[in-house]
Parts: sequence; C-alpha cells; structure tokens
Amino acid sequence: MAQAHRHFISGYAWHLTHRCHKREFLLKFAKDKQGWMYWLFEAKKHFGLCILNFTVTSNHIHPLIYDTGNGNETIPKSIQLIAGKTGQEFNSRKGRKGAYWRDWYHATAVSTDDHLIRCMVYIDSNMVGPVSLSIQKIGHLVDTGIYWHLQSGIGSQTTKNSWS
Repeated sequence: MAQAHRHFISGYAWHLTHRCHKREFLLKFAKDKQGWMYWLFEAKKHFGLCILNFTVTSNHIHPLIYDTGNGNETIPKSIQLIAGKTGQEFNSRKGRKGAYWRDWYHATAVSTDDHLIRCMVYIDSNMVGPVSLSIQKIGHLVDTGIYWHLQSGIGSQTTKNSWS
C-alpha cells in the first residue's frame, strides 16, 4: 500500500513518532540511543533542523521539531538521514539484515500555544508511566531526552556542542 505524502506547514511545531520494526526493543542500549541522538544533531547541522524537544525510548522516538520554512525538505531529509544511519549502523554492528523502523514516521502538527506546552510535557514524561518502577533501578532510562541534557550538562561532546 502506498504511503501518504507528508506536507509540512511552516510556522508549526511537529511531533513525530517513529517506532522500531515489529515494536522490537532495538533502541534498548545506550549506544543505540546515543547513535540516534548523534544523527539528530547531525541533521540539525546539515539541514537546519530546529529541535524543540525529544525523547528516545527502547522501541520508539518522539522528536518535537519546528518547521522554520527553509523549504519543504528539511524535515523529510532530516528524518531520512537519522532513520537511515541509525538502522544502518545497528544492522552492521549486529550482522542483521532487514527493516529497522516500522513503516513511516507519524507526524502531528502542534500549534505554538498551550498545545505545544502539553506536547512537551507528554514527551518529557513519556517514559514515566510504563517504567516508573524501573527508573529507580535503571537510572539511564531518563538520560535520553532533551530535559536531562539541559539540566545535567552531561552528554556526549557532539550533543553539547550542537546547541550553540
């Protein structure tokens, strides 16, 4: 079945959701999450992607990005780079073949008012519900969102430098 074309409207924030193939936990290790974050910030450098928020879970990602109006290709090219490189690196490292991502990503326009704030809270608290008991035992689960990076000042050198 053919996929719908995505038309991004300038002046809106976009909440994207992209799930791993068969909802497998392909992003469960820190190395894989850090790899996804690395390519997110590479997309920022190469295409001018405006990142408002993000979180990386074990089997899906939630970036919140803003369409700055640099043409209709910034978001699709950025996601193509991030998804392609993340899957390619994982498959190469694991000696695996086949799909890494489940279908295309889902994009929802977010207006820049209270809806934006609610969306940011949703993204920041995405891991709280299903794994709230595990967070006490496995602290690294909460280090894969923008809030943690801003508050702690800890992260890879690439991630830190990408904010300036």
